[in-house]
Amino acid sequence: MTAFAAHEGRAGERADRQEPGGKKKMTFQTRDDSYEPTHTASQTAHALEELQLYGYRPFEDEPDPRPMPDADRLRGAVADIFDALVASLADTRIEPDLEEVLWGQVNLFHRATARIERSLDDNEQGQRRLQREQDGSEVKSTELERLVAEGLTLTERRNCMDMMRDHAATEFWHHTGSTWRPRTGSMVNHQHLTAALIDSRDFLAAKRRTETEVMLPAGPKVALTGGTDFNDHRLIWGKLDQVRTKYPDMVLLHGGSPKGTELIAAKWAEARGVTQVAFKPDWTKHAKAAPFKRNDAMLDVLPVGVLVFPGNGIQENLADKAKKLGIPVVKFERGA
Repeated sequence: MTAFAAHEGRAGERADRQEPGGKKKMTFQTRDDSYEPTHTASQTAHALEELQLYGYRPFEDEPDPRPMPDADRLRGAVADIFDALVASLADTRIEPDLEEVLWGQVNLFHRATARIERSLDDNEQGQRRLQREQDGSEVKSTELERLVAEGLTLTERRNCMDMMRDHAATEFWHHTGSTWRPRTGSMVNHQHLTAALIDSRDFLAAKRRTETEVMLPAGPKVALTGGTDFNDHRLIWGKLDQVRTKYPDMVLLHGGSPKGTELIAAKWAEARGVTQVAFKPDWTKHAKAAPFKRNDAMLDVLPVGVLVFPGNGIQENLADKAKKLGIPVVKFERGA
């Protein structure tokens, strides 16, 4: 200890001084703040400022008490994004790229949904592992409860992204006149699960059930086929409206062609709010036989009927196979 430190001491510190004659005298010394460095703010003040600015944010392994965003505000925000882009890029040299830019905005939400789906799959695997490891201890039980709560939160986040993606797709159609489709994979809208605390096994069963119902929607299936050069949209829309009158909850099955009959049917389903499933040929796997293999896959669903519009041998193949299975087939000719 230096002489200065020994002389000054610390605030409130007891110091023993040697008096003449060998006696010790006990004294209390005060702190000299003139040598204390200047602090801009204490650590506590910094923490309080962070809470005031950003609020409490839980860690990744903690439950999040914050509410979900308001649906109406989100829809308004998505609409504002598209309106701002269209207003800024229309009537400029960038206008030819506008549709691709708007497509990317929808794809942002679509990819976010896919990322959350992967986290949900990891959460499911973790729950299965902990189900096997349950030994009656509080530690394992608490960890499983935490994963169940995380799974419910992830489900709500996924559904929120689903909603924003669907509204963005509606805005895309409104501004471009085209139906938004992902480059790869499916575009599905998941059903909301209850936010109530449920057992882990019930959660996993509900997750599998909701995913199955989304990918295999309920309702009578109606198959449609037609050539890529047949564009009588009035005939196609009129016949589909007649079928929908008989089957209000119908699901439309088609080949997913980028033009012609099946594109017109896809736009009808989009406009009428009818669920549609596109059976696209797998050219990589089946080569030239891909359209015929696609026909087999479509009939495996056992539709209640098949609408056949003018086309080529692929359409005739589907009609012949449907008749052999006892599925009603209705053919329409040009100018019907």
